[in-house]
Amino acid sequence: MNSAQKNQQGSSDGAAWSAVTSLPLSEEGTGAGSEQSIGALVRDATAHLSTLVRAEIELAKAEVTGEVKKGVKGSVFFVLALAVLGFSMFFLFFTLAEGLNALGIWRWASFGIVFLLMLLVAGLFGLLGYLRVRKIRAPKRTIATLKDTKQLTKRRGQDSAHEAITS
Repeated sequence: MNSAQKNQQGSSDGAAWSAVTSLPLSEEGTGAGSEQSIGALVRDATAHLSTLVRAEIELAKAEVTGEVKKGVKGSVFFVLALAVLGFSMFFLFFTLAEGLNALGIWRWASFGIVFLLMLLVAGLFGLLGYLRVRKIRAPKRTIATLKDTKQLTKRRGQDSAHEAITS
């Protein structure tokens, strides 16, 4: 089954496959009896490389999309569990306030103490979250390697053009 058939029928994991052009092994006029210029060969190699890169990107998109969909479907259950846990925390704090009341503290004061305790815990978690988010940095190594790759491809493109002109 090729990628075009997969696109028509759909895939089992929900990721749609898209048709990708193939790399031709030979073209008309490139047989043993014919000769091509260096420029035509460089042009063909560039076209083939471009097609290959596009095909790899499409494959990566299809794989990542399928996995992300699976992750989202699974994370819905975690979100539901957290919502139930969040609503049930009300009963824990209510029990804590009633416990303080049983120890002899006025009822309104025990609920006030629990409320202040909840504010303190929420503020602590907010501060910890802020400190973690503040530490996020840009991916410096990735940016540097992308710049190096860009310079390398520019240099190779200039070398190929220079060779084609001098030939």
